Amino acid sequence: MTAYDTIIIGGGVCGMTAAIYAARAGLRTAILEKEVCGGLVNYTHLVENYPSYPAIHGMELMEKVRAHVEQLPVDIHEIDAVESVKLDGPVKLIHTGGGEEYQAGTVIIATGRTPRRLAVKTDFENVHYCSVCDGTAYKGKEILVIGGGNSGFDESLYLAGLGVARIHIIEAFPACIADAVTQERARRTGKITVSTSTELVAVEPLPDGRARVTLQGEKGPVSEETDGIFCFMGQVPNTEIFKDVLELENGYIKTDGNMETGIPGVFAAGDVIVKNFRQITTAMGDATIAALRAARYLRETGGTRHE
Repeated sequence: MTAYDTIIIGGGVCGMTAAIYAARAGLRTAILEKEVCGGLVNYTHLVENYPSYPAIHGMELMEKVRAHVEQLPVDIHEIDAVESVKLDGPVKLIHTGGGEEYQAGTVIIATGRTPRRLAVKTDFENVHYCSVCDGTAYKGKEILVIGGGNSGFDESLYLAGLGVARIHIIEAFPACIADAVTQERARRTGKITVSTSTELVAVEPLPDGRARVTLQGEKGPVSEETDGIFCFMGQVPNTEIFKDVLELENGYIKTDGNMETGIPGVFAAGDVIVKNFRQITTAMGDATIAALRAARYLRETGGTRHE
C-alpha cells in the first residue's frame, strides 16, 4: 500500500492544479486518473477564455499544465479507475480497478463530469461525443448535432472547419442558449442550420451505413437521413462511487467555500461540486483553495507527512 499526504482523484485541469499547489506546499502528492490527464479539456477544440492565451487548443493547454505538474514531485497514476473509497477516519483508503491500494491523510475529489449520453436506443454505430476525436471522418458528409448550447455551436463550427458539408443542430428548448455571437458565426458558414423546439425520437440504421432519424417538432414528426450524430447535451457528474459516502445534490458534491465536504480531510473541487459557474478558470480556483486547505488541515491535525 502506497502512502501520501494528499491523493487527488481526477487528473483534469482541476486535479492537476490541485497537485501543483499541494506539492508546492510540501505535501507528498499523487493524482489518480482513470484515463489520461487532461479530462474534457483534451477534447475541446478551442479554448478562448483562458488568461494569457487568446485562443489555444484544449489538448495543447493540458499538455502545458501537465508539463508544469511533471516538474514537481507529484506521482501520476493513469489508466486505473478508483473503484472504492473509505474516507472516514484520519487515514483515507482508496482502491483501484488495477488492484492498487493507496492511503492518505487528505483526499481531493476532482472527478469532473462526462457527456450526457443519447437517450434514444439505436444500433446506429456513428454516434459520437467528441468532434476532435471523430470529426475528420465526416468531411463532405452530413451530420446531426444534438444540443444548442455553447458546446453544440462551438463543436459545430469546428466540424464545419473540417469540411463537413451540412450540420443540423437540434435543440429541445424554444431557443438556443449559446452566445449570440457564436450562433451568428455558425449561421454565416452556410453549412449550419438550427431547429429549436425539436427532439430526436428515433434513429434507424440504413444498409448504406447512414441513418434515418425522426425529429419531433412543433409541426409534428419529420424524417431526414444523416451520416453521423454528435451529442453535446451537457454533462453529468462523476460521483457514483461517492453516492453513499458524501452528501450530494442532484449528483454533485456539496462543499463549503473552503471546498470542504462533510468529512474532515476530504475536499472536492471543480465541475463535480455544487456551484453556479463551471469554467476552466473556476475549476482552477477551486483546486487552489482545496489544496491549500488540505495542507492547513494536515498542519492543524498533525496528520502524517510522508517523506
